[in-house]
Amino acid sequence: MDLFKKTEAKQNFDVAREMGVYPYFHMLSSGQDTEVVMEGKNTIMLGSNNYLGLTSDKDVISAGIDALKKYGTGCSGSRFLNGTLDIHVALENELAEFLHKEAVMTFSTGFQSNLGIISAICGRNDVVLCDKENHASIYDAIKLSYARMIRYNHSDMVDLEEKLKLIPKENGILIVTDGVFSMSGEICKLPEIVALAKKYGARVMVDDAHGLGVLGEHGRGTAEYFGLEDDVDIIMGTFSKSLASLGGYMASTKRVVDYVKHNSRPYIFSASITPCSVATAMAALKKLKENPQMVKSLQDIAKYMRDGLKKLGVKIIDSQTPIIPIYVYDDKKAFLACKLLLERGVYVNPVVSPATPVGQALLRTSYTATHTREQMDRAMKQIREVLDILEC
Repeated sequence: MDLFKKTEAKQNFDVAREMGVYPYFHMLSSGQDTEVVMEGKNTIMLGSNNYLGLTSDKDVISAGIDALKKYGTGCSGSRFLNGTLDIHVALENELAEFLHKEAVMTFSTGFQSNLGIISAICGRNDVVLCDKENHASIYDAIKLSYARMIRYNHSDMVDLEEKLKLIPKENGILIVTDGVFSMSGEICKLPEIVALAKKYGARVMVDDAHGLGVLGEHGRGTAEYFGLEDDVDIIMGTFSKSLASLGGYMASTKRVVDYVKHNSRPYIFSASITPCSVATAMAALKKLKENPQMVKSLQDIAKYMRDGLKKLGVKIIDSQTPIIPIYVYDDKKAFLACKLLLERGVYVNPVVSPATPVGQALLRTSYTATHTREQMDRAMKQIREVLDILEC
C-alpha cells in the first residue's frame, strides 16, 4: 500500500475548511502584544502565552539586537562541542540562582527539554507515572526513554497511590506532572505528589512551562507557590512564555544536570540556542527578578476577567492562573465561536476532542500582565454576544 494513501482521506481539517471555520495558522503582521494585527485586522490577543508581556519590552528587544551584533545569528553547533557561548553559561547560572537549584542546563526548545531530560534519566528498568493531562512532549519523552509508562487519572491522588503500590522496589520511579495544566489552567496537587513520592521512594519532575512568571510571590513557579522548592527533584521550563524568547531548561542538582548533559541525545545532537534567544531570555529574567509585581499584575488582570465572565453568566473552568477556558461543549461551535470572535476583533484558541473529552469543547483564553481593563471589557462583551448567538 502506498505510504501516502492515508493523506488522501478527508480529514477533520478539510471539513473545517469547507465549513469556513478553519481556526489554525492565522497570519499576524505584527509582534505579539495585547493587541495584534491578525489577518489585516486589529485584534485583542487572548490566545498567547506571553504572560508578562515582555515580547514587546524595549529592553528585552535591545538585548536581542546587541547579541546579534556581537555573536551573529547562530552557534553552528551543539552545546556539547563548539556551541557553548559565555552567555549560555551566564543564563544557566542566573536561572539556577533564581530557581534555588544547584544547576541548570538549557535546551533549544521546551518540547526538546522534556525529550532530553526524561529520555536521559529514565530507561527500560524504570517506571514513569504520568498525569493523563500532561503535555504531549512528556508522552513523547517517555516513549523515547523506553521506560514503562503508567498513566494516572488527572490530579487523582488516590489513583496515583494505587499505581505506586504496584511498582516493584527494584524499579526507579519518576512522577512527572505539569505544574499548571496548559488547557485547563489548573494547578497540580504538588504537596500530595511530593508526599507520595517520599512514601514510595520516587522522584518528582514538574513541567513548569506555564508556571514560571505566573505562580509564586517572585514568579518562580509551582514549587515556590507551594513552598516546596527543596522537594521537587527536577523542574523543567520554557523561555517561550513568560521569558519572551525561545528555548527551555532543566533545573536540578549539579550531578543530575551533569549526567543529563552527557547522556541526552536530544541535547547532544541539537544546535544550541541562538545568541538572540539567550540574550532576550536573560533580559526577561532580569525584568522578572527586578519587578516581581508583574506577577501580581498578571493575577489581577486574570481575576478581573474571571470575575467579569462569571457576572455575565459565562461558564468557565475556574482556576488561579491566567488561563481561563470557556465551555462551548460542541466542537463545531468551538470553531464557529473562534471565527465569529475573530471577525469581532478578539482572538481565542479552540480546544476540541481528542484534546478534551467529546462534548466538552472549550475556548482557551489566556492573559498578559500588560492587558488593560478596557481591553478586557471589550473582549467580554464580544464573548458574551457570540455565546448568545451560538446558544452556549
